[in-house]
Amino acid sequence: MKTLDPETLRSVVESVVAKLSAPGASAAPAPTPAPAAKASDCGCGCTGKSSSGQRGIFTCVDKAANAATDAHLQLKKLGVAGRAKVIDIVKTMAVSNAEAWGKFEMNETKIGRLDHKIGKLQITKNVPGTEWLRPDAMSGDGGITLEEYAPFGVIGAILPVTHSVPTLTGNVINMVAAGNSVVFNPHPGGAKSAALAVRSFNDAIFREIGIDNIITTIEEPSIESFNLLCKNPLVNLLAITGGPAVVNAAMKSGKRAICAGPGNPVVVVDETADLAKAARSVVEGGAFDNNLLCIGEKVVFVVASVFNRFCEELTKAGGARLNSQQLERLTDAAFNITPGEGGGCSHASVNRALVGADPDVLAQHAGATIPSGTQLLFAETDADHLFVQEEQMMPMMPIVSMPDFETAVREAKRAEHNYRHSAIIHTKDVDHMTYMAKEMDTTIFVKNGASVAGLGLGGEGYLSYSIATTTGEGITTPKTFTRIRRCVLVENLRII
Repeated sequence: MKTLDPETLRSVVESVVAKLSAPGASAAPAPTPAPAAKASDCGCGCTGKSSSGQRGIFTCVDKAANAATDAHLQLKKLGVAGRAKVIDIVKTMAVSNAEAWGKFEMNETKIGRLDHKIGKLQITKNVPGTEWLRPDAMSGDGGITLEEYAPFGVIGAILPVTHSVPTLTGNVINMVAAGNSVVFNPHPGGAKSAALAVRSFNDAIFREIGIDNIITTIEEPSIESFNLLCKNPLVNLLAITGGPAVVNAAMKSGKRAICAGPGNPVVVVDETADLAKAARSVVEGGAFDNNLLCIGEKVVFVVASVFNRFCEELTKAGGARLNSQQLERLTDAAFNITPGEGGGCSHASVNRALVGADPDVLAQHAGATIPSGTQLLFAETDADHLFVQEEQMMPMMPIVSMPDFETAVREAKRAEHNYRHSAIIHTKDVDHMTYMAKEMDTTIFVKNGASVAGLGLGGEGYLSYSIATTTGEGITTPKTFTRIRRCVLVENLRII
């Protein structure tokens, strides 16, 4: 069976939901029929050759899960101190190899910006570790109760192509801090990057504590490997970072799933805002890694009385404005429109060839000439424009003029599609901050800053590249990957 096309994550997993069928020409190839799977070397139903695995690299899901289980049991014997050593190794290596791994991932995926791919690895040191797991104790007339955070064991994790190694690194820190081992099924477009990091991490971990395969990955991920990972009895928990299709597939697997699903982060700028600061923030967040971040600003709703001034500030901050004709040309290039069956509603999907593309590439499609060093394109649109309603992950910002603040929030809520992921406001009015926060009900809500402040970059807080909005866990921490165990001692041993 062929591996999946790097640009079709959503269509790939939709095939899983549809019982591994391939519904169209752009979808992934059909999986190998059952008889062929029985003939594979390992006999588990996977399509790869048998492999015992070395330093975490496997072609067989079952063997990876077995190895990860053994590693988990060995890690248990080393206690919290052993986990802390692993985390220190992972953080140190991610920072020291940030440039080399960032370049490798950029060459493999060919999306985003190299300087930001490097930066995303350098800041993984801000992901919380074992210090996050403090036990809770209760003492009263009935005795003493202790609640602690225990590991699940082996976690099966899906990685996005947008942040393959940073997401992997952040997940490893959180999951191993909680005492788990992990089997990664990366996006095929970032599988080599994932394998590079996993092999390097395991080499260092083995040298330091003598345990191999705490972190494992499938070398050639496919529909079949995803399906086998979901079904493997040794995998006790799924952690998914991806779009709606991969999330839906995981949630139908029968296992508990922690799902970082889609978002379409919206911004509201009211008449009281510091417009220059707001513009700088929109460019900072919306242009980061060419807008691949799930929390990155995707659309801005501006109160009409300050609309023109805000657009002027965007230009000063490094944005380049497109006119209506240029916007139309770029829209035609950026979206694929599929007619609805039987005269039904048509469906728009993002042209994945332009996801994470540089501003000058988008400008060429728009027929525009932009200044050197432009960070972000922007254009005035209406509230129903495709760039507003679709999560497009390009350094192109639609700016929508609104008659008043409440209308802006209403349209922002509609464009966010109730993902309850991220929202941003720029205002000096505390009542406006409170109103929008309650209306949006998002996991992340940033006031007067760039979206990245929501993950501690320019704001207070810790870092995670997996934000579990769909299943409600929020910004993942080591606690996310634990189960609570309670120990109760009745009456005795109290000192008061």
